[in-house]
Amino acid sequence: MQFGIDGNVALQQVLATMEIERKKIASTQTKGYIFILLGIAVAVLGIMLGFPILLPIIVGLIPLIYGGILHLKISDNLATYKNAYKRDVIGAALKFLDESLALQPNAGIEASEFVYTQLFTQDPDRYNTEDLVTGSAGKTRFYFAEVHAEYKTVTQTKNGTRTEWHDIFKGIIFAADFNKNFNGITIVRPKGFANALGAWFSKNVFSFGGSDVVKLENPDFDKAFVTYGSDQVEARYILTPAMMERILKLNHETKYDITLSFIESRMYIAFPLDRNYFEAPVFKSLINAEALNDDIRAVKFMYDIVQELDLNTRIWGRD
Repeated sequence: MQFGIDGNVALQQVLATMEIERKKIASTQTKGYIFILLGIAVAVLGIMLGFPILLPIIVGLIPLIYGGILHLKISDNLATYKNAYKRDVIGAALKFLDESLALQPNAGIEASEFVYTQLFTQDPDRYNTEDLVTGSAGKTRFYFAEVHAEYKTVTQTKNGTRTEWHDIFKGIIFAADFNKNFNGITIVRPKGFANALGAWFSKNVFSFGGSDVVKLENPDFDKAFVTYGSDQVEARYILTPAMMERILKLNHETKYDITLSFIESRMYIAFPLDRNYFEAPVFKSLINAEALNDDIRAVKFMYDIVQELDLNTRIWGRD
C-alpha cells in the first residue's frame, strides 16, 4: 500500500530532485570505499610478498587517505541530504496521511520519561532518542519516537577493567492519552520476562502498597503476558475482555513482543525494532519510494493503534 504517495505529485517532484543529489553522494562514497579498500589491499599484499614493511604501508596510505578525504568532502552534503529527507519528504508524507502529524527529527522521548514509563527494569547509562512524531487520531493525542537505551557492565580482567554495553531497549516508544487518571500502575509484559521481574517489581514499583500478579479471565492473554498491578480492581477495569483481545491482536501484528504500561492518564507501548526509521537511503533509489513507504507504514501502524485499542471511546466519560 502506498498511502497516497504515488498520487502526490509535489512529493514525487521533491523525490526526483533529491534523487540527483543521492546519486552524487552514493557515487562519491562508493569511490571513497574503493580507494580505502585498495589502500588496505596494497599494504597487505606488499607485506605478504616480502617487501620491507614500511614501503607497502606508505604506498597503501596514499589511496586510503584519498578515500578518507572523499568521504570527508561529501559529509556536509550527506548531512544536508538526510535533513532534507526528513523535513521535505517524511514531513510532507506525514501531512498527506493526516494533517495533525508532525515530525521533529532532533526531538524524542527524554530519558526521564523513559524511566518513568516503568516498562523496563534497568535505568540507562547511555541513551539516544530521535524522530519524535506527534499527532492526534480523533480525540486522542499520541506521540512516539525512536529510542536506544543501554546499560554498561564493568568487569575486572588481568589486563585491567573491561566495559561492555548491553541493550535495554531499541525500538519505538509509543504514548497515548487513556482518558483517565489512574490511581495505580498496571504493567503488561511478555511472559518470558516474568521470572526475572518478580523480585524487582516487589522491591521497586509496588513497594508502597504491595503487589500481585493480576489474574485475568483470558487464558490466551495470560499465556502471552504477565500483568502486574498495584491496584487489582483498576487493572481489571483497564484490561477489559475487549482490550485484552485488541492487545493480543496488536502483538500478533508486530515482529517482536510488545510491553505496555498504564500510568496516570497515559498508556505506553514499547515496540522493539531491528532497524532505524526515517533515514534517507543512500545506495537505494528514492524514485521507487520503497524505503519511504516502509516508513509511512510504520507511522500508519502507530496511528491506527488508537483505533485498534478503541482509545477514542471515553468509557470513563473524560473528553
